[in-house]
Amino acid sequence: MMRRVSLAALACAVVLASAAPHGQGRRFITEKDLFKFTWIADPQISPDGSTVAFVRATVNEKENRYETSVFTVPAAGGDSPRRLTSGIHDTSPRWAPDGKRIAFARAIDKDGKGQPPQIYLLQMDGGEARAVTDVASGAGSPVWSPDGTTIAFNSDTGVEDMKTSDDPKPAAGRKSDVTVVTQAVYRENGNPTYVDTQHHAHIFAVDVGSDEGRTLLQKQITDGEFDEHGMQWSPDGSTIFFTSTRVREPWVTETGDSLYRVPAAGGAITRVTSIGGTIGNISVSPDGRRIAFVGTLNGTPIRSYSQPDLWVVDAPPGSTARNLTATYDFDISSGIGGDQAAPRGGNRKPIVWSKDGAALIVVSAEHGSSNLKRVTIATGKVDPITNGAHDVAAFSATPDASTIAATVSTQTNIGDIAIVDVGRAGTRDITHVNADLFKDIQQSEPEELWYRSFDGKQIQSWILKPPDFDPSKKYPFILEIHGGPHGAYGNVYTHEFQWLAAKGYVVLFTNPRGSTTYGQDFGNIIQYHYPGDDYKDLMAGVDEVLKKGYVDASRLGVTGGSGGGLLTNWTITQTQRFKAAVAQRDIADWYGFWFTADFTLYQPTWFRKAPWEDPQDFAARSPITHVANVTTPLMLVNGDADYRTPAANGGEMMFRALKYRKIPTVMVRFPRETHELSRSGEPWHRIERLQHIVGWMDEWLKGEKHAAYATGESGK
Repeated sequence: MMRRVSLAALACAVVLASAAPHGQGRRFITEKDLFKFTWIADPQISPDGSTVAFVRATVNEKENRYETSVFTVPAAGGDSPRRLTSGIHDTSPRWAPDGKRIAFARAIDKDGKGQPPQIYLLQMDGGEARAVTDVASGAGSPVWSPDGTTIAFNSDTGVEDMKTSDDPKPAAGRKSDVTVVTQAVYRENGNPTYVDTQHHAHIFAVDVGSDEGRTLLQKQITDGEFDEHGMQWSPDGSTIFFTSTRVREPWVTETGDSLYRVPAAGGAITRVTSIGGTIGNISVSPDGRRIAFVGTLNGTPIRSYSQPDLWVVDAPPGSTARNLTATYDFDISSGIGGDQAAPRGGNRKPIVWSKDGAALIVVSAEHGSSNLKRVTIATGKVDPITNGAHDVAAFSATPDASTIAATVSTQTNIGDIAIVDVGRAGTRDITHVNADLFKDIQQSEPEELWYRSFDGKQIQSWILKPPDFDPSKKYPFILEIHGGPHGAYGNVYTHEFQWLAAKGYVVLFTNPRGSTTYGQDFGNIIQYHYPGDDYKDLMAGVDEVLKKGYVDASRLGVTGGSGGGLLTNWTITQTQRFKAAVAQRDIADWYGFWFTADFTLYQPTWFRKAPWEDPQDFAARSPITHVANVTTPLMLVNGDADYRTPAANGGEMMFRALKYRKIPTVMVRFPRETHELSRSGEPWHRIERLQHIVGWMDEWLKGEKHAAYATGESGK
């Protein structure tokens, strides 16, 4: 039977208890607090270090959407942020070199439809923002020239019409809506249409040196059949550097982005360097002689997980790059996975050159936290600038690299801007955007737990207990499994964990082998063995928590999304110890997934061969192969527009198989939602997702029946 769940009825059942006041006059967090959250994205410190511009994202509950505007706050602190722009889809603030103007991207709604964004310019001494681009396909990623006279930006343009007389023509007077697919990657998660192979992101520039009362001149700098991204100007303004993958179907050979340069006036594109992997996040030295970038080597043979490193190369074409962090076994320019990164607005982690060009400042992720580091170019020595159990989600620096504005998140704070005076210890917060909300909420602080797995490997995890935890009681338990598989939980805010704890569950979230932030070998060890020993790491963590005596071993639940959804399915085929499971955005059949995901597995990264060449391996590692072992009641959470883990090879298979076997199971489908449902999906859908997870766990671990889940199977 298909049931359209009443949100009001389900919400009533799962929220009433958490709405009541608790100890110290404070309440517990609820799923609907998401409506009240404020997110900070893309902090940009002014050239003189006096002011930080940032994107403030909030939820418009009535319209069920996110809204973004540009705000500013004094870097000295003491004052509340003030709104700078009037739009509700304003992002990407970028200071002019003299600090007197800000460029930003604005999208407007017209006749009820969203229009492509354009670049706007705002004088800091007053006046209205003025559009400086008018491009049919939209403009984004503004980058100021060093002299402040020009803004480079990205925009999509079409290739020349290459049709011949033999090509099929649409009927006269009608534009065809038929898509001819010619490339293996023809869908991408988050794109409601097929991948557009006829339009590409190119570099444009607009002259804004003296823009009052005249028409601005726009110029296209690059063209052709490939995309250009990550533009950076040379200090003298003569050259624009960028990254590009200039191969038509790079997934066949796993060709990554290379570093290129083009004259700012237009002209021939030349390659600066390639590394046998991917290049991104480029940064030009103050003297223009070198370029730093984040590079990720594929490995020989190719690896499942490759750790990102910090590289430097001379600017002339054909130069050989040098890996500065080859002996530093952690993740450069990486972060920690949670569900409360800003859902709109973007977060950049640049590479910042020291004033003398002798060192670079970057973010690095280690053991479930990310912090700012200084890397000495001559020696590769890595020194901490910040130390903390937190995630540096984004940052920017003054031109002399003396002051940094960073968005910092912790396990109990969504994210605020902190000022870092480089060379001095510590940070100072200058925003407290969620303080009014959280002053009345009693949250749990996590307990860090390292434990030894079956083969002696040390595994890092965290336990989150109910805010009113009583060690003399026995609590139901939920194991959370992260996706990736090469990702990491840790010291960042995750609403889902806090909500589960507030509902009376002990929550364990852990980083089994395959996780990032623990070194190259630890991350890649699951290649060709996923799922496998990572599952054993998870069970060792459950056993470790059970030893503490406050968890009821008869009331264990498990959930996870994406790769964690796969491992949730796998877990319940390998053991019957869990009495409830929620597999989100899951995979059940590797064979089918190989053909339908929005990315290819043409290279031997996860599997050595194609499915038909080694069907036994694909079957052995697919949960659906072992579905006859399942006794755990299972909920499946899927987005209808998820092309990363298509439901046809995940939730739909598990659902149909378990219905046949008369195992209690339900499938919850979210219209319009992509793989990003839990992180940036529609606000109401994010809330309903949380309600369904708790509703299912409550039914099977607490005995609280919900009519919405009545299936007629045994036990109902």
